[in-house]
Amino acid sequence: MNGISISGSDAADHHHGRLKPDAISYLSNLVIGVASAAPAYSLAAALPALVAAAKFGLPGILILAFVPMLFIAVAYYHLNRADPDCGTTFSWVTRALGPYWGFMGGWALLATDILVMPGLAQIAGQYTCHLAGIEHPGFAAVTSIGVAFIVAMTAICYLGIELSALTQKLLLGAEVCILVVFAAVALSKVYSGSADGTRVALAWFNPFAVGSRTDFLQAMLVAVFIYWGWDTGASVNEETEDPHQAPARAAVVSTLLLVGLYLIVSVAAVAFAEHGLESFTGEDFLAPLATDVLGPVIGTLLVIAVLTSAAACTQTTILPGVRTALSMARVGALPKKFAAIHPRYLTPGFATLAMGAVSIAWYLVLVLISNDSVLADSVTATALGIAFYYGLTGVACVVYYRHEHLKGFANFVFYGVVPAAGALIMFALFAAACVNFADPSQAKTALAGFGAPLMFGVGALAIGAVLMLWMRVVSPAFFRRRREVFDPAGVTVLYRSVTVVVEEIRSAD
Repeated sequence: MNGISISGSDAADHHHGRLKPDAISYLSNLVIGVASAAPAYSLAAALPALVAAAKFGLPGILILAFVPMLFIAVAYYHLNRADPDCGTTFSWVTRALGPYWGFMGGWALLATDILVMPGLAQIAGQYTCHLAGIEHPGFAAVTSIGVAFIVAMTAICYLGIELSALTQKLLLGAEVCILVVFAAVALSKVYSGSADGTRVALAWFNPFAVGSRTDFLQAMLVAVFIYWGWDTGASVNEETEDPHQAPARAAVVSTLLLVGLYLIVSVAAVAFAEHGLESFTGEDFLAPLATDVLGPVIGTLLVIAVLTSAAACTQTTILPGVRTALSMARVGALPKKFAAIHPRYLTPGFATLAMGAVSIAWYLVLVLISNDSVLADSVTATALGIAFYYGLTGVACVVYYRHEHLKGFANFVFYGVVPAAGALIMFALFAAACVNFADPSQAKTALAGFGAPLMFGVGALAIGAVLMLWMRVVSPAFFRRRREVFDPAGVTVLYRSVTVVVEEIRSAD
C-alpha cells in the first residue's frame, strides 16, 4: 500500500470518481448501521421461526448469535481503519486473499442484497394495506405498493447520502420508540399481575437449553439474519467524517445496540406470551401479541413500526450493494459504467438505478410465477450469502494483519483470534445451512429436489463465479493483482494523501 501525491488537476479528476466526502456524521453512520438491520421488520419476520424453535431459550439464542457478529464487527473495525473503501468486503478480501476471493466476496454481498429485496417489498405492501384497514389485500395492490417502495427508496439513494441519512434517522427513531413502548408495557403488565405471563428467568439466557440440534441450528440461522445489516455503515465510509475511525467504531457500536434492543423485545415477548410458547408452531407472533399488549388501536403502532422498518431496510439494502458495485467497477472487476458518479448528487448514479431495476425484476419474477412461500425462501437464502461474505471478511482480517499477530497479546487476540473465531463460526453456519436446506422438507418450497433457499443461495454464488470468469477475460488486469499485507507506514502516508484530496475538493467547491 503506497501513498501517492495528487496534484490539483488530478484531484479534480479524482473528485468525479469519488463519493462526496464528509457528507454525514458519525451519528448518521451509526443510525444507518442500526437501521439496516431493520429491527422491527426483522423481529416481525423472524420471531415466529425463532419462538417455534427456541421457545424460552430465545433470549439465549439472540446472545449467542450476537457473539460471531461482534467478532466480525471487530474485523470490520480493523480493516476499515486501514482501508476505508466503500467496497468493504470486496476491497479488503482482494487485498488480503487476492482478486478471485475478493470478487466472490463482493458478489456475495451484492447477491444477498438482491435476494432480500422481494421480502422487504412484500412486507411493505402488506403492512401499508393493513394500515389502510385492508385486512386481506389483493395481489395487485400489494405488488404495486412493493414496487413503489423500491422505486421511492432507490430515488432517495440516488438523490444523495444526506437525504438517505436524514430519512434513516426519522424512520429508525419511530421504529425504536414503538418497540421500546411495546416491551415496557408488556413487562409492566406481567410484573403488575394484570397479564397472565411469567417473570423473567435466568434459564431463558441459556441457548443450549433449546430442545434439539435441529431446533438449535434453525434458531441460530434465523438469529444471524436479524443481525445482518449493521455493516452498511462501513459501506458509506468514504462519505463519513473521519472515514478511517468513525465507520469502524460505528460497526462495533451498532451490533451492541442491536443486541440490546433485541433482548429487551424478546424478553418482554417471552414473558408476556409464556402460556402459549410451548404449543407455538410458527404462525404470526408479533402482531397478535402487540394487540394483546397495547390494545387494537395502539397496537396499530407496531404495524407502523414494521412498515417504517421495511422502508428503512429497503433503502439501506440499496446503499451497500451499489457502493460495492462502484468499488468493483473502479478497479475493473465490473464494467466501468458502474463506477459512474452523478456530477450533482455525488452518488453512484448508474449503479443505484441498476440495483433498483434488478431488485424490482427479481421481485416481479417471484410474485408472478410463485407464491409467498417462494418469497420467504428468497429471504431465507440470504443466510448463505451473509455467512459467506462475513466469513471471508474475518479471514481477510487475520491474513492482512498476519505480521502484527506476534507484536503483543492484544494484537494476537484482536487481529487474530477474534476475527478467526468469527470466520469459523460463519463458515460453520454456511455449511450447516447448506446441509439443512438440502432437505426440501426444511424449506417452504422445493426446487429440483432441494430446498429453495439452497438453490437460490448457491445459485447466486454460481452466477457470480461465471461472471468472474467472464470478467477475467474482458478485464484481466484486475485479476493480476497481488495479495497485500498491512503496512503501518503505508497507512499513514495514504491517510495524508486522502486528507490532501479532501481539502482540495473542499477548496474547489
